[in-house]
Amino acid sequence: MNYLRSVLIAASVLLMATAAQAQQTRVQANVPFDFVVGDRAYPAGEYSLKSVLDSGTVIRIENTQEVAGANISSITCTSLTSSETTKLVFRRMGDYYFLYQVWTAGNLSGREFPRSRTEVQLAQNNVKSDIVIVAANISH
Repeated sequence: MNYLRSVLIAASVLLMATAAQAQQTRVQANVPFDFVVGDRAYPAGEYSLKSVLDSGTVIRIENTQEVAGANISSITCTSLTSSETTKLVFRRMGDYYFLYQVWTAGNLSGREFPRSRTEVQLAQNNVKSDIVIVAANISH
């Protein structure tokens, strides 16, 4: 009985450590177009996205050529299969690109950003949306 209890405790600790690691976001990507996250517009360029909190709910987005950055809230999104690549997923609506999700290779969960007012208005006007994926790298 004690052996089984020890095995279960060890497995639980490993699962919690894996889940905590999966919640952390640390990626870099070269985004070739202007885009919107929340209600803030960003110019095309090299970007770093990093979790601010251990929970991963707040992501810091920084253009590597500029000093200023912004924090944006996010929620967990999941997939039945782990992400094959580290990537940023955008929704394109008309001439606008909206950062939608961030995925790290090997994880079943990623981070999803709330829709901006502009994105909601475009959707209400039945503007067609397409998914655009930008390759990213895990940063340290």
